[in-house]
Amino acid sequence: MRRLRHRITALNVVLLLYLIGCFAPSLVSSITVNTPAELHASKGDTVTLSCTFTSTSRPTSMMTVDWSYRPQSGGPPQTFFHFSSRAFPSLEGQFAGRIRWKGIPARGEASISLINATLNDNGTYTCSVRNPPDVHGSPTSHTVLTVTPKAPSIRFSDVAVLLAFILLPSAIITLILIGRMLCPKKQHSQSKAYRSPIEVTEGEEYGINPPGAKEKRVSCCDLYLMDSEDEDEYYNIKKMPPIDEGYAESQC
Repeated sequence: MRRLRHRITALNVVLLLYLIGCFAPSLVSSITVNTPAELHASKGDTVTLSCTFTSTSRPTSMMTVDWSYRPQSGGPPQTFFHFSSRAFPSLEGQFAGRIRWKGIPARGEASISLINATLNDNGTYTCSVRNPPDVHGSPTSHTVLTVTPKAPSIRFSDVAVLLAFILLPSAIITLILIGRMLCPKKQHSQSKAYRSPIEVTEGEEYGINPPGAKEKRVSCCDLYLMDSEDEDEYYNIKKMPPIDEGYAESQC
């Protein structure tokens, strides 16, 4: 009887140890780290490298976070950020002075920011979290960052300057040229240019047309394109008093 009890007790102990061996690792290996599979950014942007984790144990001062980078061209990963109670960003290399800690361990946040992204930052970023006793499971996660050149953009001020200094003057000059083509300027005859002051024809001594001649109407184009000298002459003629047709000739 005693032997039977001893065998049952030994069997219970073996079964208990077996159960502990099967289920104990799962109790301490529940930590899980998650990051987005891909991230896209433009050159010069500030990129948030998101990383979250879940753990059965409350984060303590023993919790650590590591961020590593592997270039797009390949090669071994390089750790450029470490957190253990406080942030330890890299002080040299391509990420020096460009990493900001944005994590909140109590909320399961282990994210960082990458300032002034460049084309050389293309590659794979790995977030690794350790929170003893949860040190097993899936403590790492990867995200691929793709940085592209920023597309050129035209600001409103640039357009305004372009219109004010190039297009607007060009439009004014074009309108002036079209106006001169539609309303050609009346050319002065050479006879008027070389005529003696005392050589006048009949009817010109007072700046009027000969009797019987029809007076030509002045159009808007003629007034617009008239020289200052022609304008003075035209308005002086308009202001002269009417001349009696019986007047014979000049007394000069």
